[in-house]
Amino acid sequence: MKLAAIDIGSNAVRCQISAVLEYEGAYRLKRVEYVRYPLRLGEDVFATGHISPAKEEKFVKFMHALKLLMEVHDVAHYLICSTSAMRSADNGQAIADRMQRELGIRVQIIDGQAEAAYVNRVIMQLLEDKRHYLHIDVGGGSTEFNLYSDRKKIASQSFEVGSIRRLQQNGQPGEALQDTWQQMEAWVKDNSRRFHVTRAIGTGGNINKIYSLAQLPPDQPLPRKRISDILTRLRGLSMDERVNLLMLNPDRADVIVPAGQIYLSAMEWSGAKDMLVPDIGLKDGMLQALFEDHFEEIRPVTDLSHRIPQVAIQNDPEA
Repeated sequence: MKLAAIDIGSNAVRCQISAVLEYEGAYRLKRVEYVRYPLRLGEDVFATGHISPAKEEKFVKFMHALKLLMEVHDVAHYLICSTSAMRSADNGQAIADRMQRELGIRVQIIDGQAEAAYVNRVIMQLLEDKRHYLHIDVGGGSTEFNLYSDRKKIASQSFEVGSIRRLQQNGQPGEALQDTWQQMEAWVKDNSRRFHVTRAIGTGGNINKIYSLAQLPPDQPLPRKRISDILTRLRGLSMDERVNLLMLNPDRADVIVPAGQIYLSAMEWSGAKDMLVPDIGLKDGMLQALFEDHFEEIRPVTDLSHRIPQVAIQNDPEA
C-alpha cells in the first residue's frame, strides 16, 4: 500500500509518497517519490493578507499535477495540510474549497497546535528517558515549540514568526512582529527554566541545510556555536555566492539566515548547548497518522493483534 502526504507551507509545497513495507512483523515507510516546489504563498500573504490571483492559478495547476502523480502511484490514502500562509490568507479557505470543487481533493487548513501534534508523532521515537528537550520547528510563517520531559510532551506553543516574515522585515522583528518575538522569548525562557531543558531538537528544511553545511558525522548533535559560525559565514556571502559556492537553492539562500537566527535565539534562550537534527517534519507525522488510521487495511491477514505497531521512517529513496 502507498500513502501520500502533501504539506502546503508558507515557503514551499512538499509531496511525499511512501510505500508501507512489512517484514517479520516490523513495518517501515519507504519513500518512493518526493517533490518540493517553492511556491512561496507567504510572500503574498504576509505582505497583502491574501493569495494573489496569479499565485492561486499556479497553486491550482501544481496541486492538479500532484493529484495525477498520486494516481500514477496508485496511492490508497492521502492527507493534505496547509499551514501558516493559508490560515492567514483572507482567501485561504476559498482556495481550499476550489480544490475540492475542481480537483476533488480535500485540503485541510490546520492551526499551529495541530501542526505540532503531527510532528510529535515522529519526534517521540527519538527521545531518551530522563532527558528534557526543546523541539523547535521553524517554517516560513510560524514557529512551533514543544517541550518534552521523560518522553512526554508537557508544553507546546505556536508563534506567527517564521523565515519569510523575518525576511520581509530585513531579518529583524519589525514593529508588527516585535511583541510576538518578545512573547516567544519569554515563553521559551520560562518553560525551559521550569523543566531544565538540556538539549534542543530542530526540524525544518533550513536547519537540515545548516546541519549539512556543518559537515558533522552522521547523527552527531549540532553544537550551538557551530550554528552561530555558519550563520556568520552565510551573512558574509551574497545570494549568488550562497547559490554557486554552497550549492543552495535560490529559495533557500535568502531565508536560511532569518530561519537560522530563530533556531539560534531559541537555543540561547533555553540554554541548550546542542541540537539533534533528524531529517523529519510535518509530512512524516502526516504519514504516521495515515498509517495508524488505516492499519486495519495494512496489516497482513495473519496478524491478529489489535495493537498498532511502531513504524520506521525511511526517507532515503535510494536505500
